[in-house]
Amino acid sequence: MSGMNAMEKKLAEYKCDTNEAICLKLVRFPEDIEDESTTFHPEYSHQLFGDDEVAFGYKGLQIQLYYSAGNLSTLFKVKYTAKVTEKFDCVQPDDVEGKIREVIPVGFSCNTDDFVSLLEKEANFKPFGTLLHTFKVHSVEEGEDITYQIYKADVSTPGFREYHERLQTFLMWFIETASFIDVDDERWDFFLLFEKYNKDGGTHFATVGYMTVYNYYVYPDKTRPRVSQMLILPPFQGEGHGAQLLEAVHRFYCTSPLVQDITEQLSFGFSDEMVTDAREKLKINKKHARRVYEILRLRVTDMGDEEKARAYRLEIKRRLFGPYKKNQRELTKMMKCLRPEELVSHISQMDTQLQHEELEKSYQELVGEYRRVIERLARA
Repeated sequence: MSGMNAMEKKLAEYKCDTNEAICLKLVRFPEDIEDESTTFHPEYSHQLFGDDEVAFGYKGLQIQLYYSAGNLSTLFKVKYTAKVTEKFDCVQPDDVEGKIREVIPVGFSCNTDDFVSLLEKEANFKPFGTLLHTFKVHSVEEGEDITYQIYKADVSTPGFREYHERLQTFLMWFIETASFIDVDDERWDFFLLFEKYNKDGGTHFATVGYMTVYNYYVYPDKTRPRVSQMLILPPFQGEGHGAQLLEAVHRFYCTSPLVQDITEQLSFGFSDEMVTDAREKLKINKKHARRVYEILRLRVTDMGDEEKARAYRLEIKRRLFGPYKKNQRELTKMMKCLRPEELVSHISQMDTQLQHEELEKSYQELVGEYRRVIERLARA
């Protein structure tokens, strides 16, 4: 057992929190590339790196995903200070680069100089689609009003498809249950929010956020637009842009005689912003805030709707499954280095069927408990 504990400690040195390792930037100027203050990190990375959100096999891992502020041209680099294969030839590191390539479209740069050259072309970038709304927000830091514009685009807009492929990669990092959409479906509408700013005497545009809306058919000749996903990028959050975007979209559809009504099914999920608000305004910690969120989400979720019920179930089970998943991954790594007799006392943890049965039992018990809370709230 002492040998196993020693191995666990050594392998643990090669684990990196992927939410910290992934470094995101929206770059306007070349100097932003080396400016740490312009870096922000994901809230989620489980869709690529598992529920424990850990990459194994590296020390000092840094995954750089830098985007030009307007067109979102991408610089992708992976850096680390040490790799597990340098010390243990029996263990392979996670294919970090391969996982990132699954979600970022082709055409990215791996060379900083090439990326800087692309920044020079940002002066030619113009927002896609039709201008719907312009508004201003006063910036205390800049000491002036900043101009923002909202545009409507669809897949037929020239150049938009490629731009959207780059834009939607942010969903993986900031919406817990995010998924990429089928842009070939012409019923999708896209609403884009940009900051309009001056640089070197010219007008430039920076991507702030966006919203997707799906137009469902209503017999005989109407549509029912449903708001699907909305994202305001972290450097612009807390400034009221989400409300401006929602209001602009609502006004757009209200003026159309073909629209029956508008529904919303926004994909937000539990976020760090909720944790901060709960701590500062309600004085409750992250664990309790998560519990309140899950109860309230159950309260407003139509569990008779298969799609909505499934989304709720998956979000809860993903949280509950975290400890099981972490143990399973660690054992899988150690099996490659430890003798069979060292794993005997732990091998029962690899019983996947048992894990899923326990997970379902935990989920049902939790939902039952939440329903009792909701019933008490209704009687209060």
